[in-house]
Amino acid sequence: MPKHEVKSTVKDEELVQKRREQISRGAVKLFIDKGFHRTTTREIAKEAGFSIGTLYEYIRTKEDVLYLVCDNIYNEVKFRLSELDNNDNTVEGLRVAIARYYEVIDQMSDEFLVMYQESKSLPNEALRYVLTKELEMVEQFEIIIRKCMEAGNLHIGPDEVSLTAHHILVSGQMWSFRRWALRKQYTLQRYTKIQTDLIIKGVEK
Repeated sequence: MPKHEVKSTVKDEELVQKRREQISRGAVKLFIDKGFHRTTTREIAKEAGFSIGTLYEYIRTKEDVLYLVCDNIYNEVKFRLSELDNNDNTVEGLRVAIARYYEVIDQMSDEFLVMYQESKSLPNEALRYVLTKELEMVEQFEIIIRKCMEAGNLHIGPDEVSLTAHHILVSGQMWSFRRWALRKQYTLQRYTKIQTDLIIKGVEK
């Protein structure tokens, strides 16, 4: 599916990326505190550190800002997983991939929370793109799981691959949704180990 386009009047791509990151960070704070619908673009501009006129040089609507928040999450997950050793087809390699994903969740907890609370407010085209990116994250873990299977290091049925990949995504996202309770009992490292043990024990024969 083609990438949803957020239009800008600025031609300097590096500057556009920098300013949009500022906009996203400022917007996330407001969306957490006030919700998407009660937040105004003027408030987003102020939180980001520039005027409303400057804001509209980089986005067109408040929905554009929400889309950028979602897209940044997927780009970061993809980047972290792309850094992994593609030739590591061991269960330990799967553990490392899960840990990398959980690290992104931990560092972008507010963004994940906003995405799942407010993505329904996106225009249909942008929402379809965001949901497609979500499935691409699932597919990244499916590939890692299949490589473990093909190397003989993981023995599960073909119909269990997709469900296991979804399980990985959801268990990671729970660290964001339930952080108010989980962080009272677990460090990220302890949570990662327990969840990964449960996932792998659940699929190993």
